Amino acid sequence: MIGGKKKFIGLIFGGNSNEHEVSISSAKTVYQAFNSEINKERFTVKAFYINKYGEWLDSDSSEKILIGEIENNKTKKQEIFNQKKINFLEGIEFQNIDVWFPLLHGFNGEDGSIHGLLRFTKKPLVGCGILGSALGMDKILMKTIFSNLKLPQVKYLVFENEDLNDEKVKNKIVNEILKKLNFPVFVKPSNSGSSLGISKVINESEIFQALEKAREIDPRILIEEGLDVREVECGIIGNSKLLTSVIGEVNYKSDWYDYDTKYNLNNKITIPAKIDSKITQQIKETAIQSCRALNIFGFARVDFFLEKSSNKILLNEINTIPGFTKKSMFPMLWRASGLNIEQLVAKLVDISQDL
Repeated sequence: MIGGKKKFIGLIFGGNSNEHEVSISSAKTVYQAFNSEINKERFTVKAFYINKYGEWLDSDSSEKILIGEIENNKTKKQEIFNQKKINFLEGIEFQNIDVWFPLLHGFNGEDGSIHGLLRFTKKPLVGCGILGSALGMDKILMKTIFSNLKLPQVKYLVFENEDLNDEKVKNKIVNEILKKLNFPVFVKPSNSGSSLGISKVINESEIFQALEKAREIDPRILIEEGLDVREVECGIIGNSKLLTSVIGEVNYKSDWYDYDTKYNLNNKITIPAKIDSKITQQIKETAIQSCRALNIFGFARVDFFLEKSSNKILLNEINTIPGFTKKSMFPMLWRASGLNIEQLVAKLVDISQDL
């Protein structure tokens, strides 16, 4: 046991985000891993659940959600198990936490918000800091940086805070898409995850419905050209030195890799992916380069497209808090690389302390 003393892990999950349920599923997996035979002598987990209204629950209630004694969907605003509304800085006992493990996917978590808040506790955390989290969450800024570094990507357009009720604006958007991109295209909100708010558009008539859907999440919208590709992914862990996992490939039965496909269907996962060793090396090098460019460390999952016609690698995006659910790629990639889930969570804690 490192240091001869059990470490208290502050596991934060849930959150005021459209990925609330995914966060709970991830947290349950991580909680079980820390409480396994191999880890329970090293770690004690203190749970912190944030409900859909952004209110923090006490540790006892939070733990009951993780072990299934309380259903999280029973929590209502200001009616949380008859307890008073909790303020993080006043009511939450965080003084004995040694390391934070935030698993808040999406808004107010993966975007760096929780990292900024936790900085005031002066305790280390698993994952990257404010800057890397914010850049990794914002698809437009991320792609802009990748473009400046000349990293390979699909063709894309950006529309920020456009008035979609203005006919001139509508015509401008359509004309630019028709001129610069080929159908199909994918319309995405700049800040979102788990494919929420994303639409596949196959002709001009579908553009505005997709734009409206994306704008419900973020007024800054990204439009990417769709290609015939394989989807491959690489796990990253580390701090001063970044390590890469084996490469995995996702094959799905649906038309594209949307939210339901990611979490509700049985996709075919191939680990390691059946790709050439030279391409594998290129993916790993680009994964590290892209993470360094955005100041991303701790752990992340880097997603790529492999164009079928040319075998060209195209960088898609980086997820700074990838899922830890039973169907999530990140823990599967590291299991195939020699770290089971119990070893992985312990390793991530060690990395957070530069051990």
